[in-house]
Amino acid sequence: MNRKSARQAIEAVQNIVLATHVRPDGDALGSLFGLANILTMMGKQTVCYLEEPPVEVYSSLAAGARIEMDINRIRAFVEECGADIMGICLDCGDLPRLGKHGAALREIKPFLVIDHHQSNAGFGDLHWIEPHRSSTGEMIYDLSVELGVADSISQEAAECLYTALVTDTGSFQYDCTSAHTFAVAGRLLNRGVRPAAISQRLYDNASFGSLQLMQLVLSTLQTFFDDQVAIIQVSRKMLQTTGTDYEDCDNLINFPRSIRAVRAAVFLKERKDDEVSVSIRAKGDCDVAWAAAQFGGGGHKNAAGFRMTGRSMEQVRDMLLPVLEQALRQGKQ
Repeated sequence: MNRKSARQAIEAVQNIVLATHVRPDGDALGSLFGLANILTMMGKQTVCYLEEPPVEVYSSLAAGARIEMDINRIRAFVEECGADIMGICLDCGDLPRLGKHGAALREIKPFLVIDHHQSNAGFGDLHWIEPHRSSTGEMIYDLSVELGVADSISQEAAECLYTALVTDTGSFQYDCTSAHTFAVAGRLLNRGVRPAAISQRLYDNASFGSLQLMQLVLSTLQTFFDDQVAIIQVSRKMLQTTGTDYEDCDNLINFPRSIRAVRAAVFLKERKDDEVSVSIRAKGDCDVAWAAAQFGGGGHKNAAGFRMTGRSMEQVRDMLLPVLEQALRQGKQ
């Protein structure tokens, strides 16, 4: 399926439920609220489903959007709309990542998946997946072109999509950044985006507690395989001690990744319910999407992750290291 087919599906209905993955990042929320704004401008009735409110750094993106966090209200909306409805899932690599009510959302027909993760096998009735794109936000801009509204999208929608681009490309540093990415960014600037303002909102908002957290997390740094793999970790106790949350350490993985010799950086996060989440960022030919897939996760070649329950962070690290060693060898071939 391509964006033309996505456009045709959207044009065929008046009511749309939008959703994204749990613990959404900048691309997920930027795409979600950006598309909601565009569709509303086109006269569509849109509802955005989230399991929990957006974290503070992304809260401004939600301005004007109708958000529902009660799945029963989504069910009522769907029933009220009858056949004149569709669901759109954004930036979500598989059905489990939609969260505890993913199955209920999947029951909305038709269900369109728009995503750029190379591990996405397509779990909707319709799926438009472009792994070569930097972000789902980039795809949503392309969709606005296909819909014929790119030159009239609001400044708010443009800011949402620019946030998606800048966060998923590491401020345009990652290999996924293309000439098309920069072209889209330029067009979003023409719609009123001010890069300095967005950069300040995203990156110049540290609290004293977040700096204390950074100190604690970076003190856990370990390197392996002649410094080609660097690992940091955060425990729930660290968060409690510094009065911070997981959102305060989202960008800390960039520090070990920035080490000259490092080809893959890993961030282990201890979560509740005996769960460990793992984020992996790579440089060059090291395919961390393959590594994450060995544990049921996925993502992109240079940015991937997975979750594991019933194991400590140290146990997860020890299970991951031989897989990363193999990924390093494969990257050198």
